Amino acid sequence: MSDADQAALAALCLAVDAPSLDEARRWAEPLAGQVGVLKIGLELFTREGPAAVAWARSLGRDVFLDLKLHDIPQTVERAVASASALGARFLTLHASGGAAMLERAARRARGEGAGLRLLAITVLTSLDGSDLAAIGVPRSPGDHALALARLAREAGVEGFVCSGAEVGALRGALPDAFLVTPGVRPRGARDAADDQRRVVTAEEAVAAGSDLVVVGRPLRDALDPEAAARALRADIAAGLARRRCPS
Repeated sequence: MSDADQAALAALCLAVDAPSLDEARRWAEPLAGQVGVLKIGLELFTREGPAAVAWARSLGRDVFLDLKLHDIPQTVERAVASASALGARFLTLHASGGAAMLERAARRARGEGAGLRLLAITVLTSLDGSDLAAIGVPRSPGDHALALARLAREAGVEGFVCSGAEVGALRGALPDAFLVTPGVRPRGARDAADDQRRVVTAEEAVAAGSDLVVVGRPLRDALDPEAAARALRADIAAGLARRRCPS
């Protein structure tokens, strides 16, 4: 595998959105070699717990534990320690949890010394401006995402989750950040956005500065999942080329 192919593989994350490990094994195991990271979310972790992380690690992939922690600082700090002990490579927490929560979490992740990278959620890709206004946030999704990312960065968090619409602004403001983009859809399939509001293609996300793109249903539900994964990696490679040599 060429360096470019390896980079594209490392930048593709499969969201293992399954109700049980049996179901996850059925459709995700054949795809494990086509991606660099496996994301374990709330549905699977709530049912299976640490066994889900152990399963994903057994496939030789980095594990993205997507728990979106948002609680008092002490509780989140302890959860960070637990995730680190499980061997997770990435762990999400909400930037809106505030500076104290973020600082405690970042300090604990560094102290554990296991290589866990925290990812601060900025604005969920299922939300748009009207949703933010309904909960009392007067800013646009882009402005709010950038404000939350800056708050989290000042607290010691170096990774951020944002939609493709905000990647460019965050990359410009935080050039050394690790940026993760969910809500990614294959080229030509953005009309199938499901409950995502702000979606982009993998090429668009990576060209704008994303380091990791997260894809679930477009791979899980594809007629040929392995071919779909190869197509996504080709899009990622094109995005990396555009980032290196912008037109």
